[in-house]
Amino acid sequence: MRPVLFLTALVALAACDTGVESRKEAVPAAEREAPAASAAPLTAAGPAASLTPDGDANLQWSASVVQLDALAKQGTLTTKLFGTAGGDPAMNGLYAHVAFFVSPADGWRVFRIGDFLGYRVLSEAPGRVDLEIEESTHDAASGQIGSRKRRVIIGWAAPTDGSPPTTVTVTPAQ
Repeated sequence: MRPVLFLTALVALAACDTGVESRKEAVPAAEREAPAASAAPLTAAGPAASLTPDGDANLQWSASVVQLDALAKQGTLTTKLFGTAGGDPAMNGLYAHVAFFVSPADGWRVFRIGDFLGYRVLSEAPGRVDLEIEESTHDAASGQIGSRKRRVIIGWAAPTDGSPPTTVTVTPAQ
């Protein structure tokens, strides 16, 4: 029985397309993706230092950041968008924020934008960032969970003294 199974498997494999590897030659070289550059592995130059987990509870919040977008067109304001993992991952779960650096002593002024599946920066200008947001939807009548995309403008007026804004607006957009 085993020789029959082996022979059947051999015939089935022989019938498979053998030209798969040669098909990559059919794609013009200019259109082929360049291989990823790789550096040579490093060589140890001393004894290894062992690390233990850092017990600082605040680091749990930092480790929860799953998306980070530095905003570069905000003049002297150090501004970023970031999302932390939280909530129910089946229904959104990315807590999105915009943050402005106040000072080393005061840290960041953080505004929560919303709870989404994800966001994408479409454009940025001083005092403004345009986002495309994907979010979960729930039809209470049918119990169906779906998703939708929408766009919003996150805006703020920075005070003339260069300090971070005290309010941020979220405006629906097309």
